[in-house]
Amino acid sequence: MIFNEEYFDEGLYRMGTRSEKWDACRKEHGENVLPMWVADMDFPSPPAVQEAILKRAAHPTYCYTEIEADDDEALINFWQRRHGVTFGREDITMIPCVVTGLRLAALALTQPGDGIIIQSPVYGPFRMSVEETGRKVMDAPLVRDANGRYDMDLAAVEKQLQAGAKLMMLCNPQNPVSRVWTAEELQALLDLLNRYNVPLVSDEIHADFVFAPRQFVSVMSLQEKNVVALCAASKTFNLAGLQQADFICKDEAIRTAMRNEMDKAGVRSGNIFALEATRAAYNEGDAWLDGLLAYLKGSYELLADLVKQHLPKAVLTPMEGTYLGWLDLRAYGYTTDELMQRTEKAGVYFTVGTFFGQEQGEGHLRINIGCPRRNIEEAVLRLRVALENGDEE
Repeated sequence: MIFNEEYFDEGLYRMGTRSEKWDACRKEHGENVLPMWVADMDFPSPPAVQEAILKRAAHPTYCYTEIEADDDEALINFWQRRHGVTFGREDITMIPCVVTGLRLAALALTQPGDGIIIQSPVYGPFRMSVEETGRKVMDAPLVRDANGRYDMDLAAVEKQLQAGAKLMMLCNPQNPVSRVWTAEELQALLDLLNRYNVPLVSDEIHADFVFAPRQFVSVMSLQEKNVVALCAASKTFNLAGLQQADFICKDEAIRTAMRNEMDKAGVRSGNIFALEATRAAYNEGDAWLDGLLAYLKGSYELLADLVKQHLPKAVLTPMEGTYLGWLDLRAYGYTTDELMQRTEKAGVYFTVGTFFGQEQGEGHLRINIGCPRRNIEEAVLRLRVALENGDEE
């Protein structure tokens, strides 16, 4: 099979599959709304994934299942092949999802009331993982230039370290601002954290979505002590509903602490179909992924052109990675709530900017371009209508 533009343009009809993105969205916001929000893609997973699931489903019992060496080896080989990152079986711990890993790190590496650093705007469960485990959010917001590109504010990070922060959560590649942190940026951050002996947990779920000439750099390639990386096939190969991820940690003390926290909470992973699907994706999904990356790069270029043409006052943050665009619409003069009301009326649904930080996300929307390009075109046209017709409310 050839995974070219024609393949991804075809897309996938997802209604009637209990899809959160489509079924739940249309149930709440109307049957004709175009969903451009939650981060999964409107493309088929690699054929090998479906084949592996169907093959296992053909055996008519679905009982307790063992995680075997080839499950770990598929992950190890994929990360070595795609990113040049090396780790061993002893470093891997399977978990249900990356957010589980964030919460495990908070519980295992800090005490109730301790401060944890995040960098808003950032994926909402970062803040939730801190607050809902009884810890304190210590925000070191990213800083933005006139073109909408974001950078770390290491002075703000150090201020929080001086105030007693005990852990930092990093998103790399960054959701929603699409930054792919460089080796130099990551090393500067690690050097700073090391001065205060503060561990770093790095959400690297979007590692496989990086646009040339950028290259993904894992914290695992820079340091072994005091770092944890979280990864999954779920974003890359559209497997989120199967609930399988891993935390990778070469620091034995941290790894043991997190595993102990898992045992206390009764966290288990190794869904019978998730194992089959993930192994197949890592072992046989490269050609599909290469085609997807080429398609997404073209989709980003299309989005940038459409924004320039139809939304002249908007600022689209340059996308170095992920399939998630960050749109600054503050120049149109609407609050975030007003933006959501107007876009819903125009028949298009985005992720609300304040999900990523109340102040940092105000007046912003996140758009998911992991879909056929015709959906991106239609979404931008509907967004233009929403912004132009807002005063008619």
